[in-house]
Amino acid sequence: MIGKLTGTLAERNPPQVVVDCNGVGYEVDVPMSTFYNLPQAGERVSLLTHFVVREDAQVLFGFGTAEERAAFRQLIKISGVGPRTALGVLSGMSVAELAQAITLQETGRLVKIPGIGKKTAERLLLELKGKIGADIGAPVHAASDSQADILQALVALGYSDREAAAALKALPKDVAVGEGIKLALKALAK
Repeated sequence: MIGKLTGTLAERNPPQVVVDCNGVGYEVDVPMSTFYNLPQAGERVSLLTHFVVREDAQVLFGFGTAEERAAFRQLIKISGVGPRTALGVLSGMSVAELAQAITLQETGRLVKIPGIGKKTAERLLLELKGKIGADIGAPVHAASDSQADILQALVALGYSDREAAAALKALPKDVAVGEGIKLALKALAK
């Protein structure tokens, strides 16, 4: 019903913003990834939206990119995942990170997001396989199963996704898991 809002950013109260469109202020809930990229209050803003009508409320969700909105729409199609949970997922990781987690079937990355338990994470990975990453943005693929294992090991050891991915890029493509972890740890220690 409401697909896009363009106007002046009137208020910024995370995770909600108010967009003034010719005198009408629309309250819009946005993921933190969108919130951080918004201009200051009083400046012009344009948001893609998704309108949710429930028995007890009508809520407008806003997104800075088409990929975020498409990911949100895929997430809310899953049984047991409502708009607030989907917003939480997109606040906790970018669409590219979500696509990578789905491609590599990494439950551990999803359970780090508040409100996502192990069962919900497993359901997300199962139902989104081939949907996010295939049609949303560029999927991030590991070159092999051994590289996926090395990446998971580095994340389990406490390194961030970005640090682990950077260390993985420096490794030879055909490296064994054990040797790859050793080399990656040496690279990260520098």
